[in-house]
Amino acid sequence: MVQHQVRGVVRIVDACSFSVRGFDMLAGSGQVRWRGAAGDDFVNLTLGSPISDMYLNRTYRNESLTVRLSSNVSWDQISVLAIWDESTASDFGHVALVNVSANETDSDLAPSPGLSPAPAPAPGSPVEMMKNKSQIHRQPTMFDNCLTLSPRFRLRWALHPELDSVEIGLEAAVGSEYYMSFGWAKPSSPSHMLNADVTVSGFTEEGIPFAEDYYITQFSECLLSKDGKVEGVCPDTIYEGSDPVGLVNNTELIYGHRRDGVAFVRYKRPLASVDVKYDVPVNITGNMTVIWALGLLRPPDSLRPYYLPQNHGGPQETAYNYLLLNLSKEVDDCFGPLDAEDKEDQDLIIADAKTPLVVTSGSALHYPNPPNPSKVLYINKKEAPLLRVERGVPVTFSIQAGHDVALYITSNPIGGNATLHNMTEVIYAGGPQFEGVPASPTELKWAPDRNTPDQVYYHSLFAQKMGWKVQVVDGGISDMYNNNVLLDDQQVSFFWTLSKGSISVAARGEKKSGYVAIGFGSGMMNSYVYVGWVESNGTGHVNTYWIDGKNAMGVHPTSENLTFIRCSQENGIITFEFTRPLSPSCNGKIECKNIIDPTTPLKVIWAMGARWSEDNLSEKNMHSATSNRPVRVLLLRGSAEAEQDLRPVLAVHGFMMFVAWGILLPGGILAARYLKQIKGDGWYQLHVYLQYSGIAIMLLGLVFAAAELRGFYLSIVHVKFGVAAIILACAQPINAYLRPPKPADEEIVSSKRIIWEYCHVITGRSAVVVGVAALISGMKHLAHRYGSENVQGLTWALILWVLALAILVMYLEYSKVKQRQNDRSSLRGEWVLGNSDEDDSVDLLHRDRTATKSEPQSSLTMEVQLESLSR
Repeated sequence: MVQHQVRGVVRIVDACSFSVRGFDMLAGSGQVRWRGAAGDDFVNLTLGSPISDMYLNRTYRNESLTVRLSSNVSWDQISVLAIWDESTASDFGHVALVNVSANETDSDLAPSPGLSPAPAPAPGSPVEMMKNKSQIHRQPTMFDNCLTLSPRFRLRWALHPELDSVEIGLEAAVGSEYYMSFGWAKPSSPSHMLNADVTVSGFTEEGIPFAEDYYITQFSECLLSKDGKVEGVCPDTIYEGSDPVGLVNNTELIYGHRRDGVAFVRYKRPLASVDVKYDVPVNITGNMTVIWALGLLRPPDSLRPYYLPQNHGGPQETAYNYLLLNLSKEVDDCFGPLDAEDKEDQDLIIADAKTPLVVTSGSALHYPNPPNPSKVLYINKKEAPLLRVERGVPVTFSIQAGHDVALYITSNPIGGNATLHNMTEVIYAGGPQFEGVPASPTELKWAPDRNTPDQVYYHSLFAQKMGWKVQVVDGGISDMYNNNVLLDDQQVSFFWTLSKGSISVAARGEKKSGYVAIGFGSGMMNSYVYVGWVESNGTGHVNTYWIDGKNAMGVHPTSENLTFIRCSQENGIITFEFTRPLSPSCNGKIECKNIIDPTTPLKVIWAMGARWSEDNLSEKNMHSATSNRPVRVLLLRGSAEAEQDLRPVLAVHGFMMFVAWGILLPGGILAARYLKQIKGDGWYQLHVYLQYSGIAIMLLGLVFAAAELRGFYLSIVHVKFGVAAIILACAQPINAYLRPPKPADEEIVSSKRIIWEYCHVITGRSAVVVGVAALISGMKHLAHRYGSENVQGLTWALILWVLALAILVMYLEYSKVKQRQNDRSSLRGEWVLGNSDEDDSVDLLHRDRTATKSEPQSSLTMEVQLESLSR
C-alpha cells in the first residue's frame, strides 16, 4: 500500500469543497481519508488530521469527485492536502496549497517543489491542484495523451513542436528486472524491428532509472565480434565507440520511479535529430510506425559495460507489437490505474536460524511507506526490506544502528513506542536495551511461535516509521534442511542436509533474477554447476553442467543423478532444490568425478543472470552477477568461511612441522642408528637433543594451528595423521624414562631390556612414517583449501625431500651391512688379544647381539715350542 497509483487533477470549488477529476487510485485498507497538514515534512504530515468524512475505500478509475470539507475546517487552516491511510500512517499522495483561503479560491495551486516529481501529491503519485487547464502545475507523470499498448504497458506523451522535442512516458506493471522499450521504425526498412530507432528504459540494480538510445541491426543481443563489428540490439554509442558530445545518444532522462510494482520512466528526444545515421526523424502530423517491447534486462558486465535487452519472449500484443501513431492527435484511452500482481516491490529477506540479520541505519532513499524520517533501518544492507520469518525458527538480529536506535518487534505499523502516542501495541521482542554500534553490536534473539500474528513490524523504539513489515509464515525451506550459510556477497543462500550416501541441497537467490546458479569449484572454470530457472508458464527447471571455458562453448550439459528436483519463483526470487549421491555411481563421464567428501570443505560459487534456456546455450546465458570468491562450506560442521590467501600462521605451522618431522626427528633416529661406532656417548647426546628439539617445535606448531583454526576437527585426514604422529612422538620420552638398565659386564640381557628396545625402535620409526604422512596429507589439505596453484611447488619439494631421505637411509643401511661383513671376516682371520667394553652403542637387536667378551676361547689353537733339556 505505497502510493497506490494515485493520479488526478484537483480544483478548489469554493470555501467548503474541492473537486477531483481523472482520479485514479488502487484500493486502500478502508481507513484512507483526505487529510490536512501544516507542512509536507514527516512531522507535520504525521500530526495532521482528517478534513472530510469521505473514506477512499475502493479502487478509483478515471473518476470525478466532489469533496466537502468538514464543518470545522477551512482552507486557511490547510497548507498541505493529502490522501492518508490512518492505519499505517501512509501518505498515498499530497500537494502543497499556495495562497489559498476562503476569499482566495481562484489562486494558482501547485505542489511543493521539494516533492518527487510525479502527477500526484506524494513522491510518484501526487494529486495535481488547478484553477483551470492553463494553470495546471504539471508533474513528470502527467501528459496530454495516453495510449494503452497492452494490458500492462502504457505510452504517454506530450508534444513540444516549438522546442523541437517530444516527451515520452513509459509505464508498465513489470518487475524491476524488466526493460520498457519504445521507438520508431525506419520507413525504408523491410522489417519493423530492423534498423529501428528505439529507447530502452529501465532501472539499475540500485533502483536508479535510465533511458538510452538503441539501434537494432539484428534480432539478437548486442554482440561484438572479434573483427570489431557490432550487431544486435545495441546502444547508439557502441556503434560509434563513444559519444563525447552527445551527438549519438539523444535521449534525455527526465524522471523515473517504481511504485506498487509499476515502473514509470519519462524521457525527452528531439523530433529531428542531428544523428541521421541511427535516429529516425519524427513527423508530428503524419502516421508513423512505432514499435514497443517488454522483456528481461541483463545488467552490464565486464565484457559488455552496457544494459542488454533480452528477447521479449512473449506473444505479440502482450510482449511486443507495432502500430501506426500520429503524435498530433489527442488520445486518452488509459482507464484507471495499472494494477500489478506483485505490489511488494521492496527487497525481501528470508530469515534463517544460523544467519544473523545485521541491523544498521542509513538515509531513506526508497522507503516503502512514506512519509518517513531522514534515517531508516537497513537489514543486511537493504533499506527497510520486507522480512519473512518462520514459526519455530529462531531469528538473531545483530543490532549496529547506533545508540539512538533500539530495535523491537511490535504489532504497531508505526513504531516509536506507540504507548507514548495513546496507542496500544504488543511487543514480541526487543526493547530499550537492544541498541548497539558496529564496534559493539547487541544481539537480539526472537523465536516466533504459533501465537505470533501473520504480520508484525520491526521498528525503533525511539523514533517512528524507521522499519517495515515482518511476515510470519508456517514452515519453509529452513525447516527442511539442517544447515545453511550465506555465500559470498550475501546474494545467495546455500542449504544442505547430509544423509547416508547422499546430500540434499537448496539454493536461493536473495535478489530478483532470471536464473540462479551454484557451482562446486574454485571458479567458473573447471566447475560443476547447477542452474535453476522458471519459464514464463511457471514451470521450474534444474539442469547440471560442466564448465571448462569462458564462453557458451565451454558450458557442457551433464546427466547427474538428481532426485527430488524442485524450482520455484516468488517476488522474482528463485529457489531450487535437489538431492544427489555423494559419490556418483558411473564411469567414464566427466560428472563421475563430481565427488563430495563431507570431511573436506566444499568450495561453492554462485552466479545470476537475466535468462536461461535449456538448449542452444549462447552469450545470453552469461551471468550478470557472480561471487567474487568461493566460500568453503564445512558440511559436517554446518558452517562456512570465505576463500582467502594462505594465512601466515598456517604457513608458520607448516614450516615448523617440516622442521620437526622432516629434519630434527628423522635426524635423531639416524644418529642413533648409524653413529654408534663413534667412541663415547656423542651419538646418544645428539639423538636426545634432536628428538627433544623436534618434539618442542612440533608442539609449538600444533598450538599455532589450533589457535588459528579455533580447535581440532578429527574428521579431516590430515588431523588424524597429525594426532597419531604426535601421540607416538610424545610416547618416546616416556618410553626413554622407563628404560630398563643395561646389563653389567658378562651379564645376559634381560627380557625387559629386549622388549623395551623393540618398543622404542618400532614406536620411533612408526612416528616418523606417520609424521611424513601427516606432512603430505597437510599439503594436500592446503591445496584443497587455498588452491593447488599455491602449494603445488611446495608439495613436490616435500616429496623430493622424502625421497632424498629414503635414498640416504638405503645407502647407510648398505654401508652398515658391508661393515658387518668385513668385521666378521676379520674376526675369523685374526685373534686379537683382549676385547672392547660393551655399552649402549651395541645394537642389541642384531642377531649376533648375544656375543660377549665372556665367550669361551678353548676353540683357539695354541702352538708351543718345545726345547730339549739336555744339552
